[in-house]
Amino acid sequence: MTTAAGSHPPRKKRTAMDVLRELRRPKVAVMLALGFASGLPFLLTQNTLGYWLRDEGTSLKLIGFASWAGLAYVLKPLWSPVVDRVDVPLLGRLGRRRGWMLLAQLIVAAGLVAMALTGPTAGLATIVTFAVIVAFASATQDIVIDAWRIEASDGPDEIGLLTAAANIGYRVAIIIADAAIIAGAQHFGWPPSYIAMAALMGIGVAASLLAFEPARAEAVMQAKAPLWTPRGFVDAVVGPFVDFFATHKGLGLLMLVAIAAYRLPDFLMGPMYNPFYHDLGFSKDAVAAVRFPTGLFGAFVGTAASGLFAVRFGLFRTLITGSVLQGLGTASFALLTINHDLALFTGVMALDQFAQSFAGVALIAYMSSLTGLGYTATQYALLSSTYAFLGKFLKGFSGQVVDGLSHSQGLMGAYATAWIGTGLTAIPPILLVLLLARRDARAKAAPA
Repeated sequence: MTTAAGSHPPRKKRTAMDVLRELRRPKVAVMLALGFASGLPFLLTQNTLGYWLRDEGTSLKLIGFASWAGLAYVLKPLWSPVVDRVDVPLLGRLGRRRGWMLLAQLIVAAGLVAMALTGPTAGLATIVTFAVIVAFASATQDIVIDAWRIEASDGPDEIGLLTAAANIGYRVAIIIADAAIIAGAQHFGWPPSYIAMAALMGIGVAASLLAFEPARAEAVMQAKAPLWTPRGFVDAVVGPFVDFFATHKGLGLLMLVAIAAYRLPDFLMGPMYNPFYHDLGFSKDAVAAVRFPTGLFGAFVGTAASGLFAVRFGLFRTLITGSVLQGLGTASFALLTINHDLALFTGVMALDQFAQSFAGVALIAYMSSLTGLGYTATQYALLSSTYAFLGKFLKGFSGQVVDGLSHSQGLMGAYATAWIGTGLTAIPPILLVLLLARRDARAKAAPA
């Protein structure tokens, strides 16, 4: 059995000044940039693409189905063993993690340029095909960045620090890909805006070149048989799952169910956010003007609050609070169907961004604590795919649901019902996390 990636000898509690000093470390700056590179392509193949498609008159039903390009993110466990064990040809001289990062980033940039040059006018199938290529490359990048974040840390406290840095970079990129690009599309058109996003992937390329290759897991990796041998292949493909359930035993399945349900409020109506703003009659400039400053503020405050809350009250209470906030934030969008006021839009956006950042940091920290050295990339890919699979599959039907409800409730009534219903999906993960917390407390009390 491997040692959990977050397991380290007890360390002296650090002061606030110690934390501030660590923020100046190059490792944190690299993590910020890698988090940015991870977040940038995410919406460009899904929600933001939906806005572009809606501008071209595409139906909500087809926009919802097009969002299935994001299913690439849930299939990561299929090729994560290769990423974990095999060096990239030519780029492998940079190291396994850095080589895969750079390859994935170059493919993402090329795919975004291809989307810009073809556009919806070349046919929905064409642009969605390039979106799928971008999503697969982006998912590969996520596999490696998540592994680097865990393996590059010197202890559990630093995992939290790097997770927070990654989340801030990720949220900044999400806002740029969901606000700045909309303003750009208003003034310059969608194709130039997508090319600008491809150029911004250069931030990730620079971070990959400046990053160091983690050595903490190297000894564990060297002790394993090569992937191309029968023993090595079985260990790479089956080992991560055997190790996970051997470590967490009966709780393992409950953990996976809770993780799968946790982000449903964020995922289910994801493809409808931008079409919703479009149908409310907000201009692209108005949406960008609200989303950019409000999103940045909410992301920073939500990330900081989640980290502080976890230190003060523990991870399980943080997960529960995050789930409650997600449900409230998602349901609050229904208010906009009654009042289209920009001030209300700003308030709803602030709450939603705060809630998503708070919940995101809590879930990432929890999943990071469950991985084991030697299987970092594959196990984290399994966990992150678990949390994404259910939501990403179901969100493909979001447009069909809104379209169906609109026949009896009108378009705004359909949106309101969908937002409230999606907010209520926060209840099951709250109950599951409560059960996990209770089982965890019993397990810790048993030896005593």
